[in-house]
Amino acid sequence: MSLEDRAATVVMGTAPGAEPDALADYIASGPRGLILMGANVPPDEAGLRAVTDAVGAAADPAPLIGIDQEGGDVSRLPWDDLPSARDLKGADASAIEDAFASRGELLAAAGVTVNFGVVADVPRSDGSFIFSRAFGTDPRAVGDAVAAAVRGEGDRVHTTLKHFPGHGAAEGDSHHAIPETDISYDAWREADAVPFEAGIDAGAELVMTGHLRFTAVDDAPASLSPEWYRILREDLGFSGVAVTDDLGMLLSSGDPAYGDTAANGVAALRAGADLLLVVAGSDAGTAPAVIDAIAAAVEAGELPQARLDEAAARVIALGLDD
Repeated sequence: MSLEDRAATVVMGTAPGAEPDALADYIASGPRGLILMGANVPPDEAGLRAVTDAVGAAADPAPLIGIDQEGGDVSRLPWDDLPSARDLKGADASAIEDAFASRGELLAAAGVTVNFGVVADVPRSDGSFIFSRAFGTDPRAVGDAVAAAVRGEGDRVHTTLKHFPGHGAAEGDSHHAIPETDISYDAWREADAVPFEAGIDAGAELVMTGHLRFTAVDDAPASLSPEWYRILREDLGFSGVAVTDDLGMLLSSGDPAYGDTAANGVAALRAGADLLLVVAGSDAGTAPAVIDAIAAAVEAGELPQARLDEAAARVIALGLDD
């Protein structure tokens, strides 16, 4: 693979509309991954399958096709009426496993390969921003639920845990700011880490890093923090694909330090991310600009070639498992 091909492999973008050929052209000429937003999803499974078949044939190896399908508050499939985390708080593990197995079957039938759909956050109360999307407020109970959800999705669709290291500790909506907490590493390990570790042990293939600042560990947002990627790999034993939350959200924070999506992408990759999501604030040129910035950073010696190769290899290996 060329340098540009490897750079394209680690970027997942989006394009407007649900026209199969247009979305396939976007993949053929830009990022090698597509995240389906609401406007990309036709009203029925057959229509979505036409989209995913076209996109899947647009590149070799076949691109990853992702979606945020938690159910409930965050749902892209109009025909998914299965229980979400909101409904499954306190449910038996078997009920959670069954619901996520059925959701995984819906996604697989529609040709989706990656679900960004298992919330492993531990909100501190029912007033939390993330409460309606989480399995509860007790770390052990949430961990059991997360593990059940991962087992349910199983080999039907690649499962993602989010939002590492935990939206519960860092309160606030990261779509509009960079939530911050001064919780210590030891306190994090006893609470917010528990569901992530449970989900990793259950076989989750991806972990999504959040734009969350844990100042006792690192002043940088976790999505851009080498230390948090080290903790994910070494302390929690994760060997799969580390994917960023949408890098466009950093623009929405208003922090001028994160005002360039391409620079944020290079920083995330350098820190330890394997796959970069580029959605909010994007146009047709945003993801290609991130790809170009990655290739330029490698050529300039600002991003080690080995880091890009490692990330691309993980993403490709995930796709080959489909």
